[in-house]
Amino acid sequence: MDLIEAVGWLGSAILVVSLLQTRVARLRLINLVGCLVLIGYNAVVGVWPMVGLNVVLAVINIVYLLRMLRRRHDESAYTVLEVDGDDRYLQHVLAVHAGDIARYNPGFAGERLPADVAYLVLDGDETVGVVLARDAGEGTVEIVLDWVTPRRRDLSPGEFVFRTSDVFSRRGFTRILSPAGMKDPYYGRIGFTPVGDRWELAVPAA
Repeated sequence: MDLIEAVGWLGSAILVVSLLQTRVARLRLINLVGCLVLIGYNAVVGVWPMVGLNVVLAVINIVYLLRMLRRRHDESAYTVLEVDGDDRYLQHVLAVHAGDIARYNPGFAGERLPADVAYLVLDGDETVGVVLARDAGEGTVEIVLDWVTPRRRDLSPGEFVFRTSDVFSRRGFTRILSPAGMKDPYYGRIGFTPVGDRWELAVPAA
């Protein structure tokens, strides 16, 4: 196998890997890399229909990636909906995704950690995240669970509960404390400051 053929196989392998991704943004990015490799390969060997196909796919990936990045911090992109802690739909979401929730939130103990407030994060009619919190006293609200669906995890929709909505200030909270032991926390990117093994944020006034 010569170098050019190896590049062709590499591009094909990258496309296959992209289709195994559960996160939408990561899928698009890896797929774009595969398309770019195959554009170069097919141009060298002179297979122009495949060059055209991969150019079109690369453009599609770029358009979708730019759209996702624009919506990532757009206040109008997501809706924060407050629900009761015993809401049946909320309990259904928690049950269906129990394995993934436990993986990224090992400190979450389900019914043993009651929540005073519960929020669903929606993109249109799709539920993309759940935030459960409880009153820790002295104006502090402690996050019990901060979870986002795997396909939206690269986009951090949960940030809108903390940064751009008034869901906590309306209840008189002045400080948000993150869960302990959360894996791959994103809080540092949205204004939280580290406090021991947790993160905290001052709640903006309503």
